[in-house]
Amino acid sequence: MGRCAVCGNDYPRSFEVSLAGRTETFDSFECAIHMMAPRCAHCDCTIIGHGIQSGEAIYCCAHCARKSGVEGVADNAANPA
Repeated sequence: MGRCAVCGNDYPRSFEVSLAGRTETFDSFECAIHMMAPRCAHCDCTIIGHGIQSGEAIYCCAHCARKSGVEGVADNAANPA
């Protein structure tokens, strides 16, 4: 189908991912995550799960959101902030 936008591998089972009007071709989910997944506004790690969004910022967890000044967030519903 096409060449991977990250590693350049020309793979017959490549696939496309579209996000916010942008479409890229990848040979693996690893490459797709590397290029398209958001990064935590506090620690810069790749956010693969849901994350926590506050305004335009997205965080990998409640800890990072709190460290950035976001109030009322918790990683565990049984342990509210």
